[in-house]
Amino acid sequence: MVKCAISKPLPILHKYYQSGDPVIAGIISQIYIFSDTITFKKSPTHELFDNRIYFIASWTYLASMDLLSTQGNFIPNYKCDTHNNVAAVIGGPNSDICANMATILNIYNIPQFIYGSAPGTNNKNEMPFFYRLFPSGAVQYPGILQLLLHFMWTWIGVIVQEDDNSESFVQNELPTFSQNGICFDFIGSFPKLTFTSEFTEMLEKGHDMFQVVMESTANVVIIYGEIQTIMNLRTLLYLSKFENMTLKAKVWIMTAQMDFTSVGIQRNWDIHFIHGALSFGIHGKDVPGFQTFLKIRNPTTEKGDGFIWDFWEEAFDCFFPNSEVDGLAKGPCTGEEKMETLPGTVFETSMSGHSYSIYNGVYALAHALHIMHSSKFKHRASVDKRRRDLLHQQPWQLHHFLRSFSFNNTAGETVSFDQEGQLIVGFDIINWVTFPNQSFLRVKVGRVDMKDSSNISFSIFENSIVWPSSFNQAWPFSLCNDHCHLGYSKTKKEGKPFCCYDCLPCPEGKISNQEDMDDCFQCPDEQYAANDKDFCIQKTMTFLSFEEPLGITLVVFALSLSSITALVLQIFIKHKSTPIVKANNQNLTYTLLISLLLSFLCALLFINRPERMTCLLRQVAFGVIFSVAVSCVLAKTIIVVLAFMATKPGSRMRAWVGIKLAYFIVFSCSFIQATICIVWLAISPPFPDVDMHSMTDEIVLECNEGSTVMFYCVLSFMGFLAIVSFTVAFLARKLPDNFNEAKFITFSMLVFCSVWLSFVPTSLSTKGKYTVVVEIFSILSSSTGLLGCIFCPKCFIILLKPELNSREQLIRNRH
Repeated sequence: MVKCAISKPLPILHKYYQSGDPVIAGIISQIYIFSDTITFKKSPTHELFDNRIYFIASWTYLASMDLLSTQGNFIPNYKCDTHNNVAAVIGGPNSDICANMATILNIYNIPQFIYGSAPGTNNKNEMPFFYRLFPSGAVQYPGILQLLLHFMWTWIGVIVQEDDNSESFVQNELPTFSQNGICFDFIGSFPKLTFTSEFTEMLEKGHDMFQVVMESTANVVIIYGEIQTIMNLRTLLYLSKFENMTLKAKVWIMTAQMDFTSVGIQRNWDIHFIHGALSFGIHGKDVPGFQTFLKIRNPTTEKGDGFIWDFWEEAFDCFFPNSEVDGLAKGPCTGEEKMETLPGTVFETSMSGHSYSIYNGVYALAHALHIMHSSKFKHRASVDKRRRDLLHQQPWQLHHFLRSFSFNNTAGETVSFDQEGQLIVGFDIINWVTFPNQSFLRVKVGRVDMKDSSNISFSIFENSIVWPSSFNQAWPFSLCNDHCHLGYSKTKKEGKPFCCYDCLPCPEGKISNQEDMDDCFQCPDEQYAANDKDFCIQKTMTFLSFEEPLGITLVVFALSLSSITALVLQIFIKHKSTPIVKANNQNLTYTLLISLLLSFLCALLFINRPERMTCLLRQVAFGVIFSVAVSCVLAKTIIVVLAFMATKPGSRMRAWVGIKLAYFIVFSCSFIQATICIVWLAISPPFPDVDMHSMTDEIVLECNEGSTVMFYCVLSFMGFLAIVSFTVAFLARKLPDNFNEAKFITFSMLVFCSVWLSFVPTSLSTKGKYTVVVEIFSILSSSTGLLGCIFCPKCFIILLKPELNSREQLIRNRH
């Protein structure tokens, strides 16, 4: 089916072009327009070259050589007349048409305007003769990539037509898509029909390719082809009905080289498959008066235009008298049929992008000729002479004027070419909307333009897009697999493209706050991961305070135990003259009770917000006070042993028994511990610190011990004193003495050692403020063990059994 207003508007437009400056009209008569359907030459005889069947290159060569012959005599390179010289040629829309005509016309340096896809060539000698009305691929292909990225279509299919341009597209452009995160489920091709013998092969290959498309999980398919590609695609879709092939909805993305065209057999075929498709189209605009011009066109008004008669018979499915068309199945043509009654699949009354390119090309050539003539001839006698002079110009003289000039067309737009002969224009993004009556609309939903040499401007109005019906007007997804949600990261699937991946939950402490993240990341130190691992939460500041229940409980216990210790001390002072108080060194007893009292109060230094002074004092105070307490116990134990040994006749131990030895033991042990603490404070003292990592959701304010080695040295020295005391007391536990403390000291040291031996692993396994709680508990429990085991039995006798606390009872028991 010939499509005059879509990609072949020539017989209708050539006279429309003449409505203007008579000089421009004369210039237009020297412009020859080639297409894959016809080669039209406006001349007195209106010669037509039909290249429609099988797209045979020989017809293009024939038409090109005929331009170089005398009118009516096919003798290439021999022209007797000078009134029909070729000024320029417009060719298209297929690249092979342009390439074939260039083979002949380049020899004569004839300007060639390409209104379709330009032929791929690396020959720099051919480039100066081409003027591309079709926008540059440097705009279209990045535009397609931007469209895919905008809708996050990363899993796509590609169908290309087998030709040099498609091969260049696959090799040069698709790798750029991959570099930007696009994967291809398939890259299929279908043959370009050239001879009838290849039609069956094309159908077989096309069917296999179409089956791959329908079985693919990709919802988006790019089609790269030329003007006849959509006819082939419609044929494959039509034949698929007889193959019981399941048809799935796809979002077709068509390149601007394609356009809607059809043959007569496809007149009533369904076009719903392109509903919701997106295509890149050559920028077009309605030209004033074009619709009116189309309405008055009919065969009766154009007696010399044979092409419109053929078009009329094909478009309205009728025949004229004396026509070669078989009219058995058709009605007669009246010539009064209206073009606006034709469905869009047969004829579009709007000016398409290809038609608009031809329109601009014709006027660009006319203006270039006009400028060239104006620069050479300052005085003109008449319009006829002006036009006559123009006809004698050589084609190669135009090139200088065609480069880098601009003009305003009648549609109100500026038309210009750059130094390389490329029309400076962008692409429209078209959304195809079909209707049951076989008509369709091309809705402009976006635009792609060259911003500068390295950037393009891309705009899309996604709310205006109508999607294929199967997607229920929802934004289609085209992914190899579902998105990895928040809290998950991608991991590659072996043997699959990089767009295919599995989703793994983020490990503990890491999050992913975006879909499809390559890896989870750690929250900042002051934040922690939420349960779903999709965002970070601010940590709370925490420390063992007086206000919280645990802190209050420990304070109550510390104060209660210190009060009990003070009460015991008061009892002992009140009954200081009794034998049980005097036994085992009264002053050591007072010193031990005071140190235990301070030990209970020392626990309060570990509670509340850590400050510099409290951090310095609490470990030092704890170490020195406990050392005094344990050294007192050690002194008591040693005194008991020495006292028993001194009672033996002739024993030399009498000289060692006395208050001085006890003081020496307490002072020396305490001095050693104090020295360790001073060294600790000198080299690496404790300081307030912030622990960001031990607790998941809390920032722990704590006292950093500074030197851990010195801290454990303090504990080790106290442990050494406790073990010595326990050993001596254990050996002296059965000495015959009515007020022997050795067995009570044995139990107290057993409790003390058990508590502090369990403290080390417990403190290492706890985190945050609970490490402080463990240390406070160890201080209170070990001090309580000393207080209870050593002083409870004595208090029981003093308060409840005073008869046992008498000298007479002591002497009676001894005898």
